[in-house]
Amino acid sequence: MAAAILVFVASIILIFAWMALNRLWLKPKKLEKQLRQHGYQGNSYGFWFGDKKEELSMLTEAESKPIPLYNHDIAPRVVPVLHKLVSDYGKKCFTWVGPTPNLIITDPEMIKEILNKNFIYEKPLTNFALLKLFVDGLPLYEGDKWAKHRRLLNPAFHHEKLKGMLPAIDFCCCKMIKKWQNMIMEGRNTCELDVWPSFQALTSDVISRTAFGSSYEEGSSVVELQAEQAQLLVEGLALPYIHGSRFLPTKRNRRMKEIDRQVRLLIKGIIDKRMKVMKSGNGSPDDLLGILLEANSKEQLEHGNKNAGMSIEDVIEECKVFYVVGQETTAILLVWTMILLGMYPSWQDRARKEVDQVIGNDKINADHLNHLKVVTMILYEVLRLYTPNALILRKKSKGTDLGDLTSLQADIGLLIPVILVHHDQDLWGADAKEFNPERFSKGVLNATNGQTAAYLPFGAGPRICIGQNFTMLEAKVALAHILRTFSFELSPSYTHAPYNSFTIKPQYGASLFLHRL
Repeated sequence: MAAAILVFVASIILIFAWMALNRLWLKPKKLEKQLRQHGYQGNSYGFWFGDKKEELSMLTEAESKPIPLYNHDIAPRVVPVLHKLVSDYGKKCFTWVGPTPNLIITDPEMIKEILNKNFIYEKPLTNFALLKLFVDGLPLYEGDKWAKHRRLLNPAFHHEKLKGMLPAIDFCCCKMIKKWQNMIMEGRNTCELDVWPSFQALTSDVISRTAFGSSYEEGSSVVELQAEQAQLLVEGLALPYIHGSRFLPTKRNRRMKEIDRQVRLLIKGIIDKRMKVMKSGNGSPDDLLGILLEANSKEQLEHGNKNAGMSIEDVIEECKVFYVVGQETTAILLVWTMILLGMYPSWQDRARKEVDQVIGNDKINADHLNHLKVVTMILYEVLRLYTPNALILRKKSKGTDLGDLTSLQADIGLLIPVILVHHDQDLWGADAKEFNPERFSKGVLNATNGQTAAYLPFGAGPRICIGQNFTMLEAKVALAHILRTFSFELSPSYTHAPYNSFTIKPQYGASLFLHRL
């Protein structure tokens, strides 16, 4: 009996050992051979870690050294491994994320194919368990659930609904401007300010008010917790992925789960209060949460089934998305815009002159914003050079036909290095790494020579960021207020150091001199 048990245990151990060997060595080496036969080049597979060790080493090295002012070739600093791979092997190359090869896709036609067919090229699941503690909802859903959520969320981001949020955005911007004015003491016209925390506070205030209306103070607590969660996520994703590691009782895992619990309780409380108000007939759905709840209620009534719409848990997740995407993306766009206009005063003057001509001292309205052509060109160029998200990840499904990859197995990732595509001189010309908003004078389509997948600040295809118009609206209002109140320049203490921490941020803040006009 004992011998039989020993044989059984030994058999189980051998099975798991074989599975591990196959997963961590035999299968990756087989895929590597196939990729090289198809003309793809890259580093040889390193057991378990893939390119992770080199990536961490290069990132540490890159982030220890700032780059010169006016140098917008930021890829070697924010994605050093990818930049090196493309430089060493050409555009037809791959990188290793653990034991999984990821093809680096820079061709606009292939990018268009991948992003347009979102039901075929889905997001990879590796490390999503960790990511879901930070944010779930529309950005991570696939298939029918994604389609349903997208449809229910669309009304909240309709042009007319966004116009209705303009007063709240304007109010928040005026608050920030007033705070900046108060920092310039009487008898002086200048102060030095790191504008990065100001923009984080501004966009948190805006998303709290536009998402939750009168509950914005409670919403601000969610913003603080989500900011901490984002940092913990970045630290977790820097480590090699180990299946089941999220269940380990590490200090980071325990804190991430506690933050997730607190955020859910806060948002659940806000939702419960809003639903009570709406049921009493005293509430109008003029913010993102109200519009979402109204759309969800209509969906349930039309189908006569409470399960037809979103569950409360689904609504909570979408509220978390409001915060993460709505707050972070706009703050990053604004801070890099201020930095670049501080570097290029002639473009700052052009933008200010346009704001003075179009808006003057009037209260800002949607029609004004539609006529800010120079401001729009500048924002587009900032999004190109300092795109918020450096990468887009997808996976290849078995049997899909993408270029010459039909015969390859399904266990291959597809990595679109947005920052490399945006800086590609073959796509954008010799000045691809220079600040030149003029390239967008006739719109994005003309700037990309019709290759729309060459410009991806908000993604592309059916999964294009649902909040892109909200971000542009908020950025234009904030920039218009700033330009007609201050001129500004970079402080000598400013250090040019873009770095990739979930999104591309200024590592040492953004110190500028503000001059009251």
